[in-house]
Amino acid sequence: MTGPSSGRHAWIDASAGIAGDMLLGALVDAGADLAVVQAAVDAVVPGSVRLDAAEVTRAGQRATKIAVEVITEDLPHRRWATIRDRLVEAPISTPVRDRALATFARLAEAEATAHGIAVDDVHFHEVGALDSIADVVGVSAALADLGVTTLSAGVVAVGSGRTRAAHGDLPVPVPAVVRLSVGWRVQAGGTGELTTPTGMALVATLAERCEDLPAMTVQASGAGAGTKDFPGRPNVTRVLLGELATSTGAATEGQTMIILEAGVDDLDPRLWPGVLDRLLRAGAADAWLVPIVMKKGRPAHVLTVLTQPGLATRLRQMMIDHTSTLGVRQHEVTRSALARGWASVDVDEHPVRIKIGHDATGIRQLNPEFDDVSRVAAATGRPEREVLEQARAAARRDGLELGGAAPGDLTGS
Repeated sequence: MTGPSSGRHAWIDASAGIAGDMLLGALVDAGADLAVVQAAVDAVVPGSVRLDAAEVTRAGQRATKIAVEVITEDLPHRRWATIRDRLVEAPISTPVRDRALATFARLAEAEATAHGIAVDDVHFHEVGALDSIADVVGVSAALADLGVTTLSAGVVAVGSGRTRAAHGDLPVPVPAVVRLSVGWRVQAGGTGELTTPTGMALVATLAERCEDLPAMTVQASGAGAGTKDFPGRPNVTRVLLGELATSTGAATEGQTMIILEAGVDDLDPRLWPGVLDRLLRAGAADAWLVPIVMKKGRPAHVLTVLTQPGLATRLRQMMIDHTSTLGVRQHEVTRSALARGWASVDVDEHPVRIKIGHDATGIRQLNPEFDDVSRVAAATGRPEREVLEQARAAARRDGLELGGAAPGDLTGS
């Protein structure tokens, strides 16, 4: 019995700031193939930019600097719809496309809010230039090449003072960065613009939660350099790659959590699955819907999110952004939870994950992951109920039973 292959985790250290080329440099420094990254960028904007990687030092620290050379004279301001069409039509993998689309969508929303215009009317300037398209697509391709499936990030240094941009003299952090940083821990960290809108959008979109370095087995690391070299402060973004620590600790008792609730009676019900999925991917411990009847007999739903306190602000904003609610209620609760982890069994030569809840007395809960059951059923043409029973039987054969000892090689929950 072995744990499932759940991919690698990437933790982003943006404590000195972050820009798109800095994060891309860190990922290339950590082992991403620059040729693979270049091919993805060429698929979106063919014959437009050339990427080059060079080793540099910043305040005495070695890092990789990515240079984005524009090799075309076609440099118009680009509307969000144009960029979206290019990403949708480009021959790139689904994970690369999804990450790039989500990042630029987040940028468009932030720019629209900052300038008081509709999202589809946003014309990208700095963030829409070819080098930033290369940064966003390049980071998405590098993550896929490295096998990264989950990300988190620490505190982000945004800078201070003022900067010149396409819209004139702006305070630092610029309005788009402020909008994008909702729900994240930030600090000034120094003078000047240390975090760009593109860099903050990549963090806010791709990282599932803001946290200090999690317990993990480090497999690789990389440092990406910014353009400037500040004396005494390395201008680098770092990335640590590896496997998150196994979740085999004791059950938690009396953990403080936050409940967020909103009643919604006018949202297209087809949107709810996507809303729940976004909240869970953003770090919510759980999210669910309860049907209710509101005033005047209107059918509605209560959207409820359970989260750690540090993510409450970000998730509350997501509830407002992705539903039609006019407000969110919040209150504190106490949660006691079993430790949990994953094992894996084979059903007709297909892996099925088994989710295990356990405490000091042994295994208390034991359930096959239904998404895996459904996938195996589709692959084999067998009924889901048969695959479910076969997965349970395979777990018993591997010694996984209620009351039994939890294996020591469970993968993280």
